[in-house]
Amino acid sequence: MQFGLLYETQRPFQGTDINWNKLYKETLEQCELADQVGFDALWFVEHHFLTGFSGSPCPEVLFGALSQITKQIRIGFGVSILPHAHPVRIAERVAMVDQLTDGRVEFGTGRSNAYEQLGLGVDPRDTRDMWSESISMLPKIWQSDEFEYEGKFWNVPSRRVLPKTFQKPHPRMYLACTSEDSFRLAAEKGIGVLSSASYAVNVLKDKLKIYRESIGNTEPAGAFITNFWGNNVHGFCDDDDQYAKELAAESMKTFFGPDKPYIQGRIGAYEQLLEDWGGVPDHLQADFGRWLRQSDEAHQQQAAEWASSLDSGPGAARAAIAQLDANVLADRGVIIAGNPESCCAQ
Repeated sequence: MQFGLLYETQRPFQGTDINWNKLYKETLEQCELADQVGFDALWFVEHHFLTGFSGSPCPEVLFGALSQITKQIRIGFGVSILPHAHPVRIAERVAMVDQLTDGRVEFGTGRSNAYEQLGLGVDPRDTRDMWSESISMLPKIWQSDEFEYEGKFWNVPSRRVLPKTFQKPHPRMYLACTSEDSFRLAAEKGIGVLSSASYAVNVLKDKLKIYRESIGNTEPAGAFITNFWGNNVHGFCDDDDQYAKELAAESMKTFFGPDKPYIQGRIGAYEQLLEDWGGVPDHLQADFGRWLRQSDEAHQQQAAEWASSLDSGPGAARAAIAQLDANVLADRGVIIAGNPESCCAQ
């Protein structure tokens, strides 16, 4: 098992006033410390337009700095949004970071969401095919002296694309995944999974099985198969066991809050989250029924505080998520939090 840190480069904000300078410098200091204490990898997202959620539109700039202040830790694109840029440009920037880090790059890929895609003039309906075309081009670019390509979205006349990657034949590749279809797609391409969702352990077991059963029977997009599952989990360790669990639970619920643009555009997001987190626990079954019947004034007030409707469907699922307490989430393995003893037990 490996342990890494995933950075959104977040900062609490008022309006649009964010101290970007301090944010980036503190991030670099944290990463330098992570290298010194033995974390395996750093992963940085690529997001656009998400005020207060992410300040990482071009993580390769931070990677240039990290290449000079870290020594052992792996540096991960987590992930590079392939439909947003020409594959040649992506190949060039990944190769430069790989050279600067002496071959420490991990290359995650993805498609992002409609909110960001539309902001960059990309048709969301095209992004799966664009990702597929790009992921097939990139390993060939890194391995070819002269590269030439004609496709649906990109054409490249014969060119020598420089530099080449430090790692031979190329870095490991991954796909950001949020659904069973994307797990199967990653396996089909012979690349690793970077699961963007958090799962209860019993749910995670079934998701992992889908990937593992398919990964060995494939013709990989690159020169080799990367059989890897990376799971995103909110974690916090503190001497105060309950405080740590409450803070981690609050962090995760805020991460998936109804005010987030990437949640607002997703159909069935909260129903899926509730299922992924293990469903409604037994001791809340009766309470959840009251949410659906809209018959309890106290619960209506709580729903208003959580910006939740009491209708069946997403509003009800959102309300149920609001009632999942920190101890339930920790017991299920959805969060890893508490004092050192309980964190190790989880």
